[in-house]
Amino acid sequence: MNKNIKSLLSAAVIALSLGMTSCTGDLDVTPINPNMNTEVKPSDLFNKCYANLAMAGNSTGDGEADIDGLDGGTSGFIRQLWNSNELTTDEAICHWGDDGVRQYCYNTYDASHPMLNGFYARLTTGISYCNQYINVCGSVDATKTAEVRFLRALQYYFLMDAYGNVPFATSLTHPVRMTRAEMYGWLEKELLEIEPLLTEAKAKNSSDAGYYRADKAAVWMLLSRLYLNAEVYTGTAQWAKAAEYAKKVMDSSYKLNTTGVGKWSAYQMLFMGDNGETSASQEGVFRIGQDGVTTTSWAGTLFLMASTYDGNMHADVSGTYPTATNGTGQTWGGNRARTDLIRKFFPNDDAPNISCKDMPAAANDDRAIFDGLDRTLDNGDGYLSSFTFGFAVAKWNNLKTNGSVGHNDTYPDTDFFLFRVAEAYLTYAEATARQNGGTATADGIEAINALRQRAHAVTRAGYSLNDICDEWSREFYFEGLRRPTLIRFNRFGGDNNYNWSYKGGAKNGRNFSADKNIFAIPADQVRGPITQNPSY
Repeated sequence: MNKNIKSLLSAAVIALSLGMTSCTGDLDVTPINPNMNTEVKPSDLFNKCYANLAMAGNSTGDGEADIDGLDGGTSGFIRQLWNSNELTTDEAICHWGDDGVRQYCYNTYDASHPMLNGFYARLTTGISYCNQYINVCGSVDATKTAEVRFLRALQYYFLMDAYGNVPFATSLTHPVRMTRAEMYGWLEKELLEIEPLLTEAKAKNSSDAGYYRADKAAVWMLLSRLYLNAEVYTGTAQWAKAAEYAKKVMDSSYKLNTTGVGKWSAYQMLFMGDNGETSASQEGVFRIGQDGVTTTSWAGTLFLMASTYDGNMHADVSGTYPTATNGTGQTWGGNRARTDLIRKFFPNDDAPNISCKDMPAAANDDRAIFDGLDRTLDNGDGYLSSFTFGFAVAKWNNLKTNGSVGHNDTYPDTDFFLFRVAEAYLTYAEATARQNGGTATADGIEAINALRQRAHAVTRAGYSLNDICDEWSREFYFEGLRRPTLIRFNRFGGDNNYNWSYKGGAKNGRNFSADKNIFAIPADQVRGPITQNPSY
């Protein structure tokens, strides 16, 4: 929970340098009205750079949205990161009629895809806010400027990961085209340069100063992810560097949460309404704050709860609430698990039709937070099926370990851990395994087993790369990380014959072009130096 992230800009003076569709469009920074206050307050603009990740606009529930063409709730960062990296994979499927959902689920997205266009605009808008701060307020506070440079690098990373060759600018000017390899090089240099300028890596909870702000560990996490995917981005692997920076996080004061409270497991606590106040907070290396009163969004963790629950699902394992609830009044019933995700926990197709409160014990894994009551394991006729075709995912909720719920009837207090320590453990295990001919090293085995022990799952004496790919899914399903993971393991686009239900739109799955490993640049942004990606 973060009560301080939302702050309105003192005047609409953000020049949007990367050419996306936005509420301010291409307005000059000099207002037509000479009486308008155009002073930029550094503190407000600094907060806006962070708030771009948490909210889609400047007022309650994403009002005064920053992006035109999509409603505020749809255009938020968390929602579109999740949609693009989960609905396109072996983990999630949805039956909603929203424009673009079917194309995601069937891997048929193109340059006109509205949600991909919204994601592109969200990232480029955020980069422009950061450029504005760095260019106008960069001399005010050295640490804050380094943080904003990190936020800019973070959004450039997601832009590069999703769209490949992207527009690039570090000032309020027209962008140039940066190839993926060039973008990789800039990101590495930028992150290494700002790392010593940030505060020391220190685990915090929501009552600590700087809880939602980036420190050195956030840079280490982003560098480790950048290096882990280096072969995809540049053609040259950087496994040793990925392991090095992951180990920095593992050795820091940030730790895996291994302490449950009552009937709540240590793993479940990472996704609850008080994850910023309990021992779970020590695992969140970089958090996007959510608060039911002051940081309210339809596109944040509310989306992760409401879209995955219906009114029959009951997430409360403590027995405090007798009727079904996820801690909010929102149960939209849309996103559910693909059959293939459930098979990661029940490989013999013997997942029982029981509630999410009982499923972890049946799977012998605390991470199996699925609801199978009155549901089929099969996804039915795919996109058009009802919510009960496929098991539901009850990973996220707004309940608290003390028996209360969030302090708003709609918007949750559950923070989104964009980076958490468990990622460093799996990055280290995978990177060292790839250096070891595809077999986990002793230290890598220990790292994976630490995650499985936390989940009360059976530990193993060894892990192959295939095992590690599956472990990424078991640990991080529905957290917006799956598409780049599958690409790195050559399990996404291309003739790899790694299929899942409705991959490519076919019931049993089918290969689709490797060109789909990179999304299309929005059609109306292909101008000047910006060129379209192949096959779009």
